[in-house]
Amino acid sequence: MNDLKNRLISYDCRFYAGDRPCIWHKQEGLLCKCRQYEPTKETLLIIKLDAIGDVLRTTCLLPVIAKAWTGIKISWITRPESVPLLENNPYIAEVIPYGMDAFVHLSSRTFDRVVNLDAGKTSAGMAALASAGHKTGYVMHEAGYVTGTNQAAEEWLRMGVFDDLKKVNKRSYQDIMCSILGLPADGMEYVLKLTDAELKNADDHLKKIGIALNKHIIGIHTGGGGRWRLKQWKEESFIQLISELAADPHTDAQILLFGGPLEAELNKRIAKSVNGTVFDAGSDNALRHFASLVKQCSVILSADSLAMHIALATGRRTVVLFGPTSSSEIELFGLGEKIIAPLECVSCYKKECDIIPNCMDSLSVEVVKKAVLRQLHSGR
Repeated sequence: MNDLKNRLISYDCRFYAGDRPCIWHKQEGLLCKCRQYEPTKETLLIIKLDAIGDVLRTTCLLPVIAKAWTGIKISWITRPESVPLLENNPYIAEVIPYGMDAFVHLSSRTFDRVVNLDAGKTSAGMAALASAGHKTGYVMHEAGYVTGTNQAAEEWLRMGVFDDLKKVNKRSYQDIMCSILGLPADGMEYVLKLTDAELKNADDHLKKIGIALNKHIIGIHTGGGGRWRLKQWKEESFIQLISELAADPHTDAQILLFGGPLEAELNKRIAKSVNGTVFDAGSDNALRHFASLVKQCSVILSADSLAMHIALATGRRTVVLFGPTSSSEIELFGLGEKIIAPLECVSCYKKECDIIPNCMDSLSVEVVKKAVLRQLHSGR
């Protein structure tokens, strides 16, 4: 009992969680103050709710923030579906799911800094509610509209409001976000930490469906995301590509289909059409398990989607198909190549299109195949 009364707690350590052991006590049994002790100099709240892929690509800013603002303790509010992607992140002290818990934190705490890089009213409203000495990004004006906290934020806001400005932009999302933060755009990288147990579960899954782990795997994600239906490549093109890759003597790789619930029936039709030359990873995989499966691949083919962000976050060679969304905003970090539709109207951000063939349908199977093979051999 005396030990219980006298046991030191380093409340100011950035790893202190309060309601559970810190990561270092859990992993190594260390006690306060241990060799991992880092005193908190500042507290930072990041508000990033939408969408899951955007949440993941925003992790690229964490190494830059940690380097510039040393000793910072980071809390992150996001929607519950994105929480798994932030688990085990060494830069984040706590992940707070959007909901009642988040508003309890906002009403009872004071932060040194709040960063909200979303111009959505919910995110901006939360940033306005937060008590902080310095706010960066977007806040809700008391009149009910969203406003930027600096000139760089206002410029990004205009790109969200005017499609013509979005279309001519040549800067990556991460570069623009760094300019809003006032930080140098170097040292960025996705931060997604998968555990050994998660990777073993992925290996077991792949072996169960017949994948040989000693051979290369080409992962093909057939979805385009729920928000932008026009980002999806057409079914016939996937079938032709898979058939040609399977018949190509230079491929020497297994082909693995990926997708979510929206692609379940599509992937079944594709698999049936190519006569069993592909393996299906399933369409109901939990988020971190999906990421662990992607990490086992040598190259991933995807539209501008969550699958692309996960491929980049897990260090996979990646081929990305672009049509209605901006290719300039996507930073590949030297891990692949972009295939951009050969039409002047690309990056239109339209949800419906009456052009036949549309931008994604105009993407050549031959061009995509060559890119996949280049990345496959480059990865080797």
